[in-house]
Amino acid sequence: MELTTIWFLVIAFLWVGYFVLEGFDFGVGALLPVLARNDRERRVMINTIGPVWDGNEVWLLVAGGATFAAFPEWYATLFSGFYLPLLLILLALIVRGLAFEYRHKRPEDSWKRNWDLAIIVGSVVPAVLWGVAFANIVAGVPIDADFEFTGSIFTLLNPYGLLGGVTMLLLCVTHGAMFVALKTDGEIRHRARLLAVRVGAVTFVVAGGFWTWTQTAHGSLASAPVLVAAALALLGALLAAASGREGWAFTGTFAAIGLMMVGLFTALFPDVMPSSTDPAYSLTVTNAAATQYTLRIMTWVAVAFTPIVLGYQAWSYWVFRRRLTVEHISADAPAR
Repeated sequence: MELTTIWFLVIAFLWVGYFVLEGFDFGVGALLPVLARNDRERRVMINTIGPVWDGNEVWLLVAGGATFAAFPEWYATLFSGFYLPLLLILLALIVRGLAFEYRHKRPEDSWKRNWDLAIIVGSVVPAVLWGVAFANIVAGVPIDADFEFTGSIFTLLNPYGLLGGVTMLLLCVTHGAMFVALKTDGEIRHRARLLAVRVGAVTFVVAGGFWTWTQTAHGSLASAPVLVAAALALLGALLAAASGREGWAFTGTFAAIGLMMVGLFTALFPDVMPSSTDPAYSLTVTNAAATQYTLRIMTWVAVAFTPIVLGYQAWSYWVFRRRLTVEHISADAPAR
């Protein structure tokens, strides 16, 4: 297998990891005003992701860095053409991170409400914009012979792209509700499970429409079974949640998001950024790649350090595996 193909698969793996992990972070943040009835319940929800949210964001940093090193032409066209949405995502993630750190610094309700709003916005905005971005990457954008993006922000706000944004948000919300049901106990656990089923039903319809559109308009023979598997995983998650099996329900939404991203990358290959102007101007794994020497060095570095990173993150999830309840939150303990 060519190194260019290997690194396309590596980058796809990194994005899959980012969305299945950061996806429930986004969902928990978006559901903060919906599931929590008081400050202690909000602190329980924040604490479910407190030990892991920053580690989940590392997947984004590595995916961006790997794209820059392995496919510099892809990186340059993507980050110049999608500059505004990517900037908004970055700002939203920064504000959300600040909210997690500063929410507990003062006792006033108004202070906490403002930071709660920052968490909500910092969760909803990235989820929507990532969905819009990846939908447009798969569908293709205006790229000229010099591999430069020739559209505008309004080019990205097309019906297919917007549907991708709504789909990603709904999947993250469903994923987050499943995670809260899995990680908490008491009333909030039951509310989360019920909400996961209700929102998940809407998500199944919307995501099914997006996946069908993707396959019929931009898919390949290989992407079809992957997207069908994503739909079955989401359906299985809803059935498991309805029967009270939160572990299997969370596994189902985890698999649904992961399989969706695999399906999108499968539909994209061998392009990395198709041109809607002229297929001859499309960026591919060949013309967007770095030199073979660069890819060879990166491969050895990845082989050496990836198991360490994966092992550490798996260990952190194991350490913080217990369920949380409001009884674990004292009146003066900060939410972390």
